[in-house]
Amino acid sequence: MRLFTINTGNFKLDGGAMHGVVPKSMWNKVHPADENNMCSWALRCLLIEHGNYRILVDNGIGTKQDAKFFSHYYLHGDDTLEKSLAAHGFTTDDITDVFLTHLHFDHCGGSIKREGDKLVPAFKNAHYWSNEAHWRSATNPNDREKASFLKENILPIEESGQLRFVKSGDGEEWMQDIRIRVVNGHTDSMMLPQINYNGTTILYCADLFPSAAHISMPWIMAYDMRPLDTLTEKKKILNEAVANNWVLFFEHDNEIECCTLQDTDRGVKMKESFKLAELHTRSNS
Repeated sequence: MRLFTINTGNFKLDGGAMHGVVPKSMWNKVHPADENNMCSWALRCLLIEHGNYRILVDNGIGTKQDAKFFSHYYLHGDDTLEKSLAAHGFTTDDITDVFLTHLHFDHCGGSIKREGDKLVPAFKNAHYWSNEAHWRSATNPNDREKASFLKENILPIEESGQLRFVKSGDGEEWMQDIRIRVVNGHTDSMMLPQINYNGTTILYCADLFPSAAHISMPWIMAYDMRPLDTLTEKKKILNEAVANNWVLFFEHDNEIECCTLQDTDRGVKMKESFKLAELHTRSNS
């Protein structure tokens, strides 16, 4: 197995929404806001090369939306999905599986591209993986969440015939060395890949822990549908992660890609932070 960080760019979201009940006097020290109270966030995906499979976990915002849409999110940075894949010797055609943690636009927008007037899969040779419960939620969204579930990101996947549903329950194996953790606080049935990489467990955190700062219990996004469920899920995952020396991989932290954890008298805290590429070195040493 080989793992590659795939950076697809950066965007901005409201600092208050991203930090929930945490006061700005605290979060602004970690994620400084601009004059509009917007903070910059990564759109960091993961490529898993596993035997004959090349699995891309999430794929960023994509490029097909109009200028008005992008003006709300201030895309910036030099990274793109295609450039990041190419840096590791891959193209979109090499991807065999696109694993979607959930279908909010900043996680699945790169799934579909425009070809003239048509919306077509950006990964023509891939299966796209969601799950039935989340798919139902995304295609029949509640009023609070529907702005994040964009039909142009979602429906063309099904229309293409490339959609598949993960059947694995929480903690169950999806394929060899990859288990699925299912959480429901942020949105219905969000899936977190739990990867056994040369004996080290890596958890792709998606929006359970969008950044390292969100390891702290009260740091729960206002975007979450069920914040008390998120709190329970965070405690469970963190306790397991500390006990088994897991590595957390962050999708939205602008600075920190990965970290380990430690138990302290003030709860679970970050121990060491590092790039994913450094984990390759550690595992091979």
